[in-house]
Formats: sequence, structure tokens, C-alpha cells
Amino acid sequence: MKIPMARPLIDEETRQAVLEVLASGRLAQGPRVLEFEERFAEWNEVPFAIAVSSGTAALLLALMALGVGPGDEVITTPLTFAATANVVLFVGARPVFADIDPMTLNLDPEAVERRITARTRAILLVHLYGNPCEMEAFQELTERYGLALIEDAAHAPGALYQGKPVGSFGIGCFSFYATKNITTGEGGMITTGDPRLARRLRMLRDHGQSAKYVHEILGLNFRMTELQATIGIGQLIHIDSWNARRRALAAIYDARLRGVDKLAITPRSTPVYHLYTIRVPAGLRDVLRQRLEEAGIETGVHYPIPLYRQPLYQRLGYNDSLPVAERATQEVLSLPIHPALREEEILYVIETVNTLMDELMGG
Repeated sequence: MKIPMARPLIDEETRQAVLEVLASGRLAQGPRVLEFEERFAEWNEVPFAIAVSSGTAALLLALMALGVGPGDEVITTPLTFAATANVVLFVGARPVFADIDPMTLNLDPEAVERRITARTRAILLVHLYGNPCEMEAFQELTERYGLALIEDAAHAPGALYQGKPVGSFGIGCFSFYATKNITTGEGGMITTGDPRLARRLRMLRDHGQSAKYVHEILGLNFRMTELQATIGIGQLIHIDSWNARRRALAAIYDARLRGVDKLAITPRSTPVYHLYTIRVPAGLRDVLRQRLEEAGIETGVHYPIPLYRQPLYQRLGYNDSLPVAERATQEVLSLPIHPALREEEILYVIETVNTLMDELMGG
């Protein structure tokens, strides 16, 4: 038995729709992209959604649209994919890392407040593994200090905080990479309630054009294709049921796994379990992962190195030491969870983890 971390699902109707786009000859950004934006905005309960070429592009354009640049600081988490912080470097600003909550592993609002300075322009939080951050606390912080709020929701399309979708509190940035809850192969979306910001984002993604061959501001090409948008439209039809399936699978893991620590869910929130991540006692994580691989079970470590310890950031002179993040990188292990995961597969994963943990713990 081989159980992968993800199995992207594309239904037959979507496959046929893609063939229709290919036959039409209209492949670049067009009516399908506009339709995807409108449907996504309605689904995510926001006035505006701007489709782009990747989740990284979404983050970068959000910073560009806000005018973040040299001399500015953006506070973010060290436990995330490198793109979250790298985009800050790309606009000439400085990422500032704050420690994370020991129970959820999301960015800790109190740790963030301690890192705010006169140079801070924005908080860039991550809804890690599909679990919403404590948005009430972050909204209070950004309002009190006059900061922008950017939500990296790459893991969390459809997640709710107090019944409200993530990506609707600040500027939402979504990724549609192949393994995400919604996929277009590559692609991304930016959400906002600000019409002026939405207009600026649309120009930035299309060479700064306000009309064809009218270049109002400096922009680049971060457009989404008609093919990607067509797949995204098909994905939106299923996303709520797929997320419900992820929650059902997570409940099985929660009830039956032994010998490992489970992460806490943010109070008053509804997660979407892009990843089901456990914590394994120090020194045993990599052994368990190897044994699971031998048993045909793919796992992941999200993420093995705090960003400030990455070679790039070491060369830039970062010398942070954030104890909660440091410990988490040594203990986190992600198990397979996706809508195509069959019951016999998840039960096999659970049985294998429990058996191996009994052996490793000397039980």
C-alpha cells in the first residue's frame, strides 16, 4: 500500500471545460478568469478578488500595492514556507520574525506586539495548516498601531474565524498550488474590501496597465490563464464538501492516534486541515518518519528550519532565537489528509503510527 500526502481531484466536467478553452484559442487572461474572480469573491464573502499567477505573486503584489519598501518592517512567522518572508525582501523591506503559540503553532499576537517598532508597516500572518489565527487579537493590534494586515491563507481556503472566512479580515492571499485544498496547478488569489486597492492590484499584475497600452504605474506580468481559471471554477464547486471531508478525517485521527501530541484548534474557529500535523517527542520524529516511509506512508515536515536559520537569512545577519518555533521544527510531522483518502487508508496510517510509537516509546 502506498499512501501519498495529496491526490488532486479534477472532475470530468472540469476536464471537458478545459478542452473547450483549448479549442477556443483564448488561453490568456479573459472571461474565465473574471468568472473565477467573481465566484471566489462571493464564496469568500469579500467585494473583490484578483486572480494572479501564484500564491507568492499574491503576497508580493499585496506588499507592492501597500507601498511597502526600503526602511519598512513586516512582522511574520518563522514557521512557514520561505515565500512568506522572501516577498518582504523582494520589495526591499525587512522581515521581522515573532515567536508562535505553543498550542496552535500560529503566530502569537503578544510576541508580535513586542516586535512592533516605528518602522513596522504590516503584520503578515499565516493560517498555518488550515487553522485560523486569532484574528480578533490581530485586528486589534493593527488598528491600535495603524498597521496593514495581510493574511497568508495558502493553507486555509474556506476556514472560518467566528463564522467569517479567512482572507476577509485583511488582505487575503491564497495559493492554488497542486497540493492545496483548491488547485489550479499553479495560481493564486488576492481578496480585499478596498476598491482602490483592488484597482491597483489589477494594474500591478498586468504591467501597470489601466487600459490596454496605458501604463499608469510600474507593474509586471502576474496574470492567471484561462486554463487555470477554468480548473479553479470547477474546484469551487466541490471545495466545501472537500473541506468537510478533511474535517471528518481529522476527527478520526484525533480520536484514534496514540503517543503523539495533537495541535490545538483556535477557539471559535473552523479549520480546513490542509495538513494534519502532529508533534512527536524530541529525537523520535525523523525515526518515525523513516519507518512510515518504509511502510508506504508519505509524510511531510512543515517546516524543518525556522526561516531566520535558513542560509539566506543567516547571510543577511539574522540571529533570532525563538524557542517555541525552534522546538516545533524538531517535532512537527504531517500525515496524509485529503478528500480522496479512503477509510482503510487512514486506519492503516493510524495503526502504523500507533504501533511504531509503542515501539519507539518502549511500550
